[in-house]
Amino acid sequence: MACWEFLKKLALFGLLCLVIPVNIDKSTTKEDRLLFEAYIKKYNKHYKNDTEEYHTRLRHFKNALENIDKLNSQHGKPDHAMYGLNEFSDLSPEEFSKRHLRKVSADRIRKHSHSKKKPSADDSTTKPLLKLPAGILPDKVDWRTKGVVTPVRNQKLCGACWAFCTIETMESMLAIKNGTLLNLSVQEVIDCAGYGNQGCNGGDICSLAQWLKDNKIKVTKEKIYPLTLQDGTCKIQKAVTGVQVSDYTCSSLVRNEDEMRRLLAFHGPLAVAVNALTWQFYVGGVVQFHCSGDPFELNHAVQIVGYDMTAPIPHYIVRNSWGAGWGDKGYLKIAVGDNVCGIANDVISLDVT
Repeated sequence: MACWEFLKKLALFGLLCLVIPVNIDKSTTKEDRLLFEAYIKKYNKHYKNDTEEYHTRLRHFKNALENIDKLNSQHGKPDHAMYGLNEFSDLSPEEFSKRHLRKVSADRIRKHSHSKKKPSADDSTTKPLLKLPAGILPDKVDWRTKGVVTPVRNQKLCGACWAFCTIETMESMLAIKNGTLLNLSVQEVIDCAGYGNQGCNGGDICSLAQWLKDNKIKVTKEKIYPLTLQDGTCKIQKAVTGVQVSDYTCSSLVRNEDEMRRLLAFHGPLAVAVNALTWQFYVGGVVQFHCSGDPFELNHAVQIVGYDMTAPIPHYIVRNSWGAGWGDKGYLKIAVGDNVCGIANDVISLDVT
């Protein structure tokens, strides 16, 4: 019993000071309420005086505690993924999915046609891979240490992850090419992208890359075309200078993740589609279980900025767009080799001018 009391106090301390996994006695309603009150304070929730909303959120919160316990009980190796309380812990799984994920159509999983036909919402192309050096891959790559990765953004309720990770990859490739790290305009793409992309209602990283290339779109700086996180009228001005996609690859690398690492090591960061359903409670460690790689279940897009094959669990370093307060300062780690979370189904590399 003393152990349970210690864990409860540790969880309360964690909510007030830092994010940690929790494991408490679900039958103790008083402890649930104490945790929930600490949670409301930490995350500045505004429903405390709304009785109906308060009880709805408390119910989802208690369910979250159960889900967190279940997820944390399924690990078996050092450096495993850890799950705990975060800003999404008062949402039901259905609410989380609706607000922060967008279902990716299975029709997008390419059949490796090299056609140049312009893609529509249900028809896009796959391009062949770049010719890369055949040398031995480095054990570790982290483009953040090279100063070519911009700060983590927060897409909030705008379902434009596809735009965020693609623009972030353009930023990185520009910095690799000429040493200039700029914040480019995600909003320009949200407002303007064609080929079936739908702004804050979802889109496709591969068709976006092709739209940018085909139309020679100049993506301007964020300070010129600032982020609003809402669908707006396209304000592209032809005279404005900006960064263009000169070429790209869009590939399925399932069962070929060595090629993903080769792209990361010898070319640069990548944009990928993933299944992020269980990321609702992620707070750290390496995701290696309970994260489906089924291409029919892709629902989010992120940027990969490196990998580490020397770690107890070799993993990719993945940058999300849910703010620096989520996960490990806005990042997460996904195990290499088994298409965990569908990370190898839809892989984009870019070149820019």
